[in-house]
Amino acid sequence: MTSRIFKAIFAVALAVLLACLVFIFGILFDYYSNRLTDELHTEAALISKGIELDGLTYLEGLPSHTVRITWIDQDGQVLYDNNADPATMENHADREEFQEALQTGEGESIRYSATLSEKTVYYAMELPDHTVLRVSNTQYTVVLILISMLQPILIVIVLAVALSLLLASRISKQIVKPINELDLEHPEQADVYEELTPLLSKLYSQNRLIKQQMEKLHRKQEEFTTITENMQEGFLLIDKRTDILSYNTSALHILGATEEVENQSVLTINRSESFRNAVSQALSGKSCEEPLHLDGRYYTLISNPVYDNEQVAGAVIVILDVTEKESQDQMRREFTANVSHELKTPLTSISGTAEMIKSGFVSPEDIAHFAGNIYDEATRLITLIDDIIKLSQLDEQSVLAEKVPVDLYQLSKVVLEQLTDAASKKHISLELVGEHGTVDGVEQILYEMVYNLCDNAIKYNRENGSVKVSIDQTEKAVTLSVMDTGIGIPAEDQSRVFERFYRVDKSHSKQIGGTGLGLSIVKHGAAYHNADIRLESKVGTGTQISILFRL
Repeated sequence: MTSRIFKAIFAVALAVLLACLVFIFGILFDYYSNRLTDELHTEAALISKGIELDGLTYLEGLPSHTVRITWIDQDGQVLYDNNADPATMENHADREEFQEALQTGEGESIRYSATLSEKTVYYAMELPDHTVLRVSNTQYTVVLILISMLQPILIVIVLAVALSLLLASRISKQIVKPINELDLEHPEQADVYEELTPLLSKLYSQNRLIKQQMEKLHRKQEEFTTITENMQEGFLLIDKRTDILSYNTSALHILGATEEVENQSVLTINRSESFRNAVSQALSGKSCEEPLHLDGRYYTLISNPVYDNEQVAGAVIVILDVTEKESQDQMRREFTANVSHELKTPLTSISGTAEMIKSGFVSPEDIAHFAGNIYDEATRLITLIDDIIKLSQLDEQSVLAEKVPVDLYQLSKVVLEQLTDAASKKHISLELVGEHGTVDGVEQILYEMVYNLCDNAIKYNRENGSVKVSIDQTEKAVTLSVMDTGIGIPAEDQSRVFERFYRVDKSHSKQIGGTGLGLSIVKHGAAYHNADIRLESKVGTGTQISILFRL
């Protein structure tokens, strides 16, 4: 089978080569023949103008010329020829090109030498005085050109035949290789030709019962391998000496390489234990996965051996960026811990207070006070659960309300009116400036965003401070800004204040109150409305948070 495939591929390659040579040679020969004819036409046109002006004097004054020029009288007598004496030349009245020129104004003919090694192209044109100007030039024939180019043509054919033999041999072996390497113990995994499917199906049916459990494990491994191989961010191909054969720019960027590293050892750009272990395992014939931590980002190294004739010839290393997954896992763990803590605190207070009342340790006149504590903690618990539900809805884009035009100025005015009492307790002045700016959004979400911003501005403000809300509208956007004169946010905490339950000063969270989800709701609400958030803050001076809604 290999021999037949080899012969077929070789025959096709050789036929294509010969056809291409004939085709190219024919095109080139035709091109130069047409070019010669065009040159004769041009020469004749130029010379005819000179003859019309000076006649024979012009012709005799011409320098040596590459073409033969013959001037013939209308009866066929040669008047001038730059290659022979006109007196010794025979009459040209019977020449094909001469007769055609007298009849139609111009004529052409081709005559071959006795040996067929050369051909002469003649072009004749009738002049106004009814004489005929003829120009001619010689050109090698196809036979002579083939003979002169025989050596390079033979060299090309020999090289092409050698290359065809090599490629035909390799391709025929590759075609047959999947069949020769067919694993009859695991036919369902074979990636071969469709014609073998019935045979493989029968083999699979016979082995299915005794290998069912092994197939399940292998299928899971294949699924995992497929997923990880397709998540390619960085790519490195190395040989068995660890020298880099190929790479992509992402790999260099991840590993911090600043220049080309081809033909260098891969261990020169990273010598961490996990990286060295991944390379070592792959070159020993084992696939390997290793974690890698670089410049604050998390990666997974996947290394697989590359075989050549059943010998390890190198390895493929894929570097996957899993920072986002690690961050999400960390945020999920922190969120779970924070939710547990925030829920446990009011529940513990409610449970303890209720137990005291139940046990009779509380005097009748104090029951109202303790009941008030239970009510406050229950309210705090309900508020926390409501905030968590709001965040969940924003995360899942499951808000059912329809977007409508909302006037941010009017909405801010309502919020400030509701927070007047809270501001009065700390002697904080509230101010609303700007103009009516309308955006398309969910009014309840926008209300929560503005309320949380203003509520935080009051909570974290100083006595006798101020809170200023401004609305600014341009042709492209509406910007809502909330500015306070409060304690400010340290620079190292500004990137985290929008995280769930994150507090800059955890020691005073009980006194300040709130669920710790306010700014997180603002962040997710802005994302829901495709808006941008900007934070500017200075410790001891105050904070300004702006939300830009694009129109």
